[in-house]
This record gives sequence, structure tokens and C-alpha cells, in this order.
Amino acid sequence: MNKLSVVFLDQASLDQGDLDMQALHDAAATLTLYPATMAEQVAERIADHQVVITNKVMIDEQAMQACPQLQLILVSATGTNNVDLEAARKRGITVCNCQAYGTPSVAQHALMLMLVLITRFESYRQAVRDGAWQRSNQFCLLDYPIGELSGRTLGILGYGELGQEVGRLASAFGMNILVGSLPGREHPDRPPLAELLPQVDVLSLHCPLTEQTRHLIGAEQLALMKPGSLLINAGRGGLVDEQALVDSLRSGHLGGAGFDVLTTEPPVNGNPLLDDSVPNLVVTPHSAWGSREARQRIVGQLVGSLVDEVQREQRRIV
Repeated sequence: MNKLSVVFLDQASLDQGDLDMQALHDAAATLTLYPATMAEQVAERIADHQVVITNKVMIDEQAMQACPQLQLILVSATGTNNVDLEAARKRGITVCNCQAYGTPSVAQHALMLMLVLITRFESYRQAVRDGAWQRSNQFCLLDYPIGELSGRTLGILGYGELGQEVGRLASAFGMNILVGSLPGREHPDRPPLAELLPQVDVLSLHCPLTEQTRHLIGAEQLALMKPGSLLINAGRGGLVDEQALVDSLRSGHLGGAGFDVLTTEPPVNGNPLLDDSVPNLVVTPHSAWGSREARQRIVGQLVGSLVDEVQREQRRIV
């Protein structure tokens, strides 16, 4: 079997030195690894390779034109927005992404955000750091209201594999699950957004970012949510109007929010959700997907796609 020459343009976005990359080495004729690649370096770095692996590096039509030998683009992520798919199709270049690798990791992260908010974990952690417990006149500190997930209603928007897993985990905590319909994807057994929001104590977003879901949750939708309810977003930053969220948290209408995603990442030009004065807000740096196990699954899927391409090439030769 004739193996193919492979280059990974941004390995450091996937591998922190904790992954087993041997299977990928074994599946390739040669494997060249770059921690990161700038836009102006792309064409030069893929020039001698038949396969390119990218996480976030853009592979545009110009790069493809400069590399006529390119036959396979592997995206080490779910999204393919960094690849010009139409240009790839015209040139007969196969594009493969990775799917469902992070379900356990993201689902547990979503539950973690719910628990951090409902237990006021951050407030109590800071209170201990500030010496408030040490100054207490009794054995415990109960300065911040603690709630329970059990018995509360979790609304889920986006009920694919990930949304279903979040629902399964939340059910184990005794939550009631209510799945809503997305705009343009109405479901007869699922309430539309305007009916869903007033019923839920926690809303968790797991839907893709499209023109129909951009700013799916804005000022109007936040106003429909119960006073004191929680919003969790481990989907895409653009699903929520971030300034409207800040306003709702500051007003006290929304009880808290846990976000793993922002509209622009990394937020080099700032973001309203990074203001430390916003109450009851927890932001994590798009790390929900990043367990070692999830990232190792990505390596396995990359290997599988590479082997499939080699086998297709072999059939074409025969």
C-alpha cells in the first residue's frame, strides 16, 4: 500500500505533548509537524505534501492552486469553515473533518458550569481566599444562596449527540429535561423558543452557529427567561448577544451564566464577558472539548481518514 506524505500545520492546537501520535506516523509515508503556521507560510509548507492537516489554519483557493499534488485535507476539528470547500470540490480534493470526539468532555464541562453557578462555587472560593471563613463566628459560611439542580428544568437547544449527553447527565442529577425547537428546524414535539424560555430554570446551548441561530438569545429572549435562571453556552459564542447578557446579569434578572465560547476567539480586542465586575458569570477559554481523551480520539479519526484515502488511491491505481 502506497502511503501519502502528510503535513500538520498547527499541531500545538491539538497536542500539548500528551498525545500518542505514533499511529499517525505509521499511517503516513512522511509526517511533518509544525506547532503553528502563519497564513503566508501555508503554500510553502504544503507544497511537497499530498495531505494537509489543519485545525484552524485557513486553506484557501490560492493555497490549493499552489499545491497541485494536494489530494486530502484533514480538519482536526468539527468545523470546516477554514477550508474553501468549493475550491476543494473543483480540484477533486477530499475534505474530512472530525466528529463526536468531544462529547463526554463537553457534556461534563456544561454540567460543571451549571454546578459552579448553582452552588456559588466562585463566591465561596473567593470568600475563603479573602479570609471570610476564618473570621466566621460559626463552623460554616453561608453568605451566598446555594441551590440544587435536582427538580429544576433544563432546557436544551440543539439535541444532537452532545445535547442528548448533556440531558442524560442532567437527568442523573434529578433535572427535568425540555428540548426546544430551533428556528427553521421546528419539531412538532418540541416547543418553540418563546414557549421554552419561560419554563426552564437552566438553558444550555448546543446548536451550530448559522444565520438563523446568530444571536439566538438576545435581550428579548433573556427577558422571557425566569428571574434567577441560568444560561450555559458550550456551543458557539455568536449564539448569544453578549452585551444583552451582561445587561441581564447586571440587572439581576438572570441568575448566572457559564460560557466556554466567545464571539471572537481569542478575544484579543476584549469582550464584555471578560469584565470582572459582571456578577455571577463564569468564562472558560474554549477548553470544554480539550480533554486528553477527546484529543486522542481526534488523532484516531485523522488516522482513519488517512488510511481510507490511501485505500481509495490504491483502488484507483488497480
